[in-house]
Amino acid sequence: MSGAEATGAGVRHVAIAPRMPPRTLQTYGTIVVVGGGCYGSYYVRQLGRARAAGAVAWDALVVVDRDPACRVAGDAVLADGVDLRVAEWRDFFRDFLGALALGTRDAIVPSPLMPHLGFEWLGDRARARWPDRRVWSQPIPDTVTVDVPWQRGAADGTRYVSYATWICPVNCIEPARCPHTGGPRDWTMPEAVRGLAGRAGAAGRPLAGPVIFQCTHRAYGVGMIDCADFVRGDAAVRSAAADGPAAVLVGTVSHCHGALSVLAVE
Repeated sequence: MSGAEATGAGVRHVAIAPRMPPRTLQTYGTIVVVGGGCYGSYYVRQLGRARAAGAVAWDALVVVDRDPACRVAGDAVLADGVDLRVAEWRDFFRDFLGALALGTRDAIVPSPLMPHLGFEWLGDRARARWPDRRVWSQPIPDTVTVDVPWQRGAADGTRYVSYATWICPVNCIEPARCPHTGGPRDWTMPEAVRGLAGRAGAAGRPLAGPVIFQCTHRAYGVGMIDCADFVRGDAAVRSAAADGPAAVLVGTVSHCHGALSVLAVE
């Protein structure tokens, strides 16, 4: 952007800095970082920068790691203001998520290497709710595919899916323009998951849901899943299986990648 000003020699153009939109402060209750190692310590540092820049605020910052001597604990700068909980991730989420209500402002920063914790938590909740019923992980039928370029099933029944046929950097924030292709990112995994549920129903294998836990970029390279999604997901499982057997499609996804499982209640 440029302007002009009068001088004795005539008019000369001067540069005017563009007006930047005001930053919107994102506020959270408790932010839980999964893991206190290399990824977790990076996220804690970035959150600190985001807070200093007025981008993110929170009431409490919790890091969960089973190692009391993890990287976050050993770095005084990282540990300052951080509540380190020494626990297995699954045990921590059983208690933490189970105490939340729908209006929660809490959020989770997942680790790129963590297991399908949201699915495991829903299964644990279902077993506690219906101790006399069988709750298990049911494989997605091989005849039902997800409309993405890459997918692969694991031995535990999880279907891993991706829009990328290349290796993405761990710290990619999945911007509107894909850094790899150079073109627009005109895809988002939740749409593909909903499409899978529709095709499964058409093939005679109806799946309730889907329950989707989506990690989206919030600030300074940090992605989060809103904890309210877990509360809604638990309610969806309870409703689907209240009067009889049900199979609920559960996905933990970003825009580009995902892990999909089916929670079966008999």
